[in-house]
Amino acid sequence: MHMLLPKIVFMGTPEFAVPSLRILLENNFPIVAVVTPADKPSGRGLSLKPCPVKQFALDNNLLVLQPEKLQDESFVQKLKELAPDIQVIVAFRMLPEVVWRIPTLGTFNLHGSLLPQYRGAAPIHHAVLQGETETGVTTFLIDEKIDTGAILLQAKTPIHPDDTTGDVHDRLMQIGAELVLKTVNGLYTKTIFPILQNTIDTDKPLQAAPKLHTEFCKINHNQPAATVYNFIRGLVPYPVAYYYYKDTLLKIYKASIEYDTESVTSIGEYDTDRKSYLKLRVQDGFIHLLEVQAPNKKRLSIAEFLMGFQP
Repeated sequence: MHMLLPKIVFMGTPEFAVPSLRILLENNFPIVAVVTPADKPSGRGLSLKPCPVKQFALDNNLLVLQPEKLQDESFVQKLKELAPDIQVIVAFRMLPEVVWRIPTLGTFNLHGSLLPQYRGAAPIHHAVLQGETETGVTTFLIDEKIDTGAILLQAKTPIHPDDTTGDVHDRLMQIGAELVLKTVNGLYTKTIFPILQNTIDTDKPLQAAPKLHTEFCKINHNQPAATVYNFIRGLVPYPVAYYYYKDTLLKIYKASIEYDTESVTSIGEYDTDRKSYLKLRVQDGFIHLLEVQAPNKKRLSIAEFLMGFQP
């Protein structure tokens, strides 16, 4: 007997979520509604701008719901009337139990790490910051806490030595979409068997992935060069590591390492020819600044920056 495809409610916000919604649509799953946050003021005129998921939904004539509060009775009632079989959550917000319990086959989330490692709001950033050589995506059933529900499926990808968080984000965005499709297929054919996170053996202590704030982004020059280098690439493209050069705050978008324990330059000081290189002394060598941005200026190569720099 041919099974009807399950009805899906999709909840998401940023660009990261769009490929997951697209792949479900391309595979003919009925998307009965797309839930996104309220539009936010954007640009100089502060006109209301839809998030990427809403824009994609509108472009594809999907029903869009934008509740101010997810507990709103009218919103919950609307979901119940839509009677989804599955709710798919990608880069959204925490759901109240009254919402995640609605679908008959479950509500699952796509998370940008190999759970139970890197639970939290910034899993991709923290994996790169910690110098991990591998990460991935996980689909898991929503429960009362954040990122703790039973695991459905996982997919892995290497983190290359020069990868930034942006590079890894873009790969996981595509890998994640494929995993969302596999998960939806597995849930409705009942071929996935959830695994409780507390039953998974990990070979190292669990790392958390809390939201990053700008005060976190200043480089600590007392650390080893490899740690500082991972810090820089882990904060690209946002929120971006910084350090001061002659009282000018420099955001650092690209850097490289020079190992040198013999230099007479003091840790935390710069060495430069004022033309082609600018390097910061750290614990066991130098961090070469290759691409930087001064306040209210464009991103520049270090040679371009030094050419125009007026201390």
